[in-house]
Amino acid sequence: MSARLFEPLRLDDLELENRIIIAPMCQYSARGGAATDWHMTHLGQLAQSGAGLLTLEATAISPEARISPADLGLYDAATERALARVLDAIREYAPIPIAIQINHAGRKASSRVPWEGGAQIAPDAPDGWRTEAPSALAHAADEVPPHALDAEGLKRVRDGFVATAERALRLGIEGFEIHGAHGYLLHQFLSPLSNRREDAYGGSLENRMRFPLEVFEAVRAAVPAGKPVWMRVSATDWVEEGWDLDQTVELARALKARGAAAIHVSTGGLSTAQKIPLGPGYQVPFAERIKAETGLTTIAVGLITEAAQAEAILTEGKADAVSLARAMLYDPRWPWHAAAELGAQVRAPKQYWRSQPREHKDLFKDTAHGQR
Repeated sequence: MSARLFEPLRLDDLELENRIIIAPMCQYSARGGAATDWHMTHLGQLAQSGAGLLTLEATAISPEARISPADLGLYDAATERALARVLDAIREYAPIPIAIQINHAGRKASSRVPWEGGAQIAPDAPDGWRTEAPSALAHAADEVPPHALDAEGLKRVRDGFVATAERALRLGIEGFEIHGAHGYLLHQFLSPLSNRREDAYGGSLENRMRFPLEVFEAVRAAVPAGKPVWMRVSATDWVEEGWDLDQTVELARALKARGAAAIHVSTGGLSTAQKIPLGPGYQVPFAERIKAETGLTTIAVGLITEAAQAEAILTEGKADAVSLARAMLYDPRWPWHAAAELGAQVRAPKQYWRSQPREHKDLFKDTAHGQR
């Protein structure tokens, strides 16, 4: 019997060779929003991993949408040229489909990079700026509150998501993930902890979902039919009276009705009061319920580190695909090792074929059109 992990998965017209997705992972290594040689090195090794899909890190729709001054962006000619250079180099040798995660950080923008502590950069600092959000509520008590977005600001942000998607289309990107998780702008609209608006975008669940769904609809309309668009969500804030799984199920139903190809299920990131019970696969039950109640193609993530663990998640029907982040950074050949363990095949460049173990002589498939 074939391993479920290495069976194809179709997202609209995009067929993935297996169900291993490389999750978006911020590298905080851009310059002025532009991709650098670090991205070529980082993405290049992941592109040779044998995974079914490679997702670019959270990519900002504007300078003020960046989490940090070192965040990747795709919002002008310079950032488009820089990313095109990286993608062209990768595609010459690796046929892996590439998706983009489109993001606006909202009130979590203007922050130091993680290895510098991640604190907010003051708006009047040379490398800082005033953030924007659904409501003028700071993420942490010692931070400068954001501006609350008005109608003009909402239109600007919505148009920014579309413009970034259009630039990604020109770059040949094949999948489009809208970032609605981890406490960034669209998640801020969803959660009653960060959204205290009194207009049509705040209050009831329907109103709090309105702007994220408007963004999704606008991007879905801009991306040609057949190219998949989906959303990454935090299924809970891990805080009482915050965003929770029941509300996420309703959001998933609304996304499915609007043509979402999938939903990528994470948790947390919105509140400093969160209490997360970390453990292997701790977020999988959220994906499992969403899949069971909506039928939407579901991607699970969160401390999925072992091949047998990933295979069980899929064979037990808890999700349709698994998304790996830290496990892929630690072991960029994770799909190779999973294929060997599960008796499957995986794509690899011929330059590396002599590395396959003697007991797994049929492990590798040719990257074919990715080779010259």
